[in-house]
Amino acid sequence: MTVHIPNCAVSAAAEMTQRPVRRESGQREVFCGLTGIVWLHRKIQDAFFLVVGSRTCAHLIQSAAGVMIFAEPRFATAIMEEKDLAGLTDANDELDRIVTQLIARRPDIRLLFLVGSCPSEVIKLDLSRAALRLSQRLLPGVRVLQYSGSGIETTFTQGEDACLASLVPTLPRARTSEDTLMVVGALADVVEDQFTRMFEALGIGPVRFLPSRDSLSMPGVGPSTKFLLAQPFLADTARALEERGATRIAAPFPLGVDGTTAWLWAAAQAFGISRGVFDAVTQTSRDRAERALSRYRDELGGRSIFLFPDSQLEIPLARFLSRELGMKLAEVGTPYLHREHMAEELRLLPGDVAITEGQDVDLQLDRCRAAKPDIALCGLGLANPLEAEGITTKWSIELVFTPIQGFEQAADLAELFARPLRRRSRLVA
Repeated sequence: MTVHIPNCAVSAAAEMTQRPVRRESGQREVFCGLTGIVWLHRKIQDAFFLVVGSRTCAHLIQSAAGVMIFAEPRFATAIMEEKDLAGLTDANDELDRIVTQLIARRPDIRLLFLVGSCPSEVIKLDLSRAALRLSQRLLPGVRVLQYSGSGIETTFTQGEDACLASLVPTLPRARTSEDTLMVVGALADVVEDQFTRMFEALGIGPVRFLPSRDSLSMPGVGPSTKFLLAQPFLADTARALEERGATRIAAPFPLGVDGTTAWLWAAAQAFGISRGVFDAVTQTSRDRAERALSRYRDELGGRSIFLFPDSQLEIPLARFLSRELGMKLAEVGTPYLHREHMAEELRLLPGDVAITEGQDVDLQLDRCRAAKPDIALCGLGLANPLEAEGITTKWSIELVFTPIQGFEQAADLAELFARPLRRRSRLVA
């Protein structure tokens, strides 16, 4: 085994159950959960992600990250060689050796994630036991956790869900009986700061974020904890928090002006904030975001979009594009449909929208070609072939890498869909 370090509510639920959903099972076109490392390693600044996998895993991570040659990121790949796969060496001894070298080289590491991949799971390498063994040796300086990013089990955003779910059992118990708010999901620092100021102005607090920016400031959790999901793909994390006594605040997701307003209002209601106070605090930001968004309505209104299943952001995005920009939804695909978490979003979608859970990529491509959308939201594996057929595309992975949550980012989110349509118009001209 060698190491590769890269260079560089009720009514909503009732309506939801009545809404027809096409379910497909077949060939999928998605990245694996390892991709989540690309944004998580930037968020938790004293954490390190060690993928136990193949050279293909290493190339995927480095390509997705686009790390400069002079950078020293907080992730690497312990590459499993032929002798490891053949059982000629003790993979646990090799892993211990590499972790020892890594900690000696990077003494700033306080949290180490062992990330499983397809190869390590195929040979049944028990990373949970390895993490426990290494933690016992390295604590209190370094805590070692493990989760799976295997493409056999996960789509790319589920990597974040698996990572955060592994953190929840280690979170300290909340020390106060007063209600506290936890915002769950990795957000860009600028977005986190904006939300912090908004919650403080509303008189909601204290507010903590999971994940936090370092391992030593992770939020406490207990029966007094209320949490808001900032990302729609955190089903396992939400379940783990609820098992520790926390309560989820049901809300749409904070994409666009309507989504952000509803998300914040759900929190305000949970903490007893009046509508008058809420409007007084948020109205200026809402008006500014509406003005910034208005110039995109003429550009995008009436345009059709086909959303392939990739990131689990598709349903909140479809709601935003339809309600706030006037786009027509040819089809909305999502890898998984979490009925409880998506209830508020589904209620806000047009009643006749076609929703698909799962994927049979050939059938879905046929429907896309028949629909002839102005733009398709899809993964990288489908983008070039669709572009070659004359269908404008938007990479879904870019929506995960880009700050798109909150009032200030509503126009930026619209711009991400307007830009490829402009590019196509220029090319045609």
